[in-house]
Amino acid sequence: MATWQIVLIVITVLMLAAVIALYILGRKSQKKKEEQDAQIAASAQTISMLVIDKKRMKLKDSGLPAAVLAQTPKLLRGSKMPIVKAKVGPKIMTFICEGEIFDSIPTKKEVKAVVSGLYITSVKGIRVSNVPVAKKKKFWDRFKKQQAE
Repeated sequence: MATWQIVLIVITVLMLAAVIALYILGRKSQKKKEEQDAQIAASAQTISMLVIDKKRMKLKDSGLPAAVLAQTPKLLRGSKMPIVKAKVGPKIMTFICEGEIFDSIPTKKEVKAVVSGLYITSVKGIRVSNVPVAKKKKFWDRFKKQQAE
């Protein structure tokens, strides 16, 4: 056999091993996520809150309690997360929100939210309809529109 054939076989075997490893890791992480979702659903409660502000900011800059920051992995502390500041009863609290519903949360409005600890999983409007904010057009979309005209 020629050397290029041996190299090709070795690369194929390595690629196959990588695909198998990723498949196994993906299944494990999917099981973990399902268990975490079950725990979140078990401790969920519906509360009424007045949303003061919402931003995507780093966890260390968000004003969350020190215990929450200590529990998060170091890689996540520097990444930007959807943070919501809301008034619940007489207290002003900081919540972490799911990324999918972050854009649909109205600011300066009262909403009913399903909360599990400091994590908002869903929101229903009380005095306002939940109309999602129009997404900002990306550069490439604007460029395509200009070319079409």
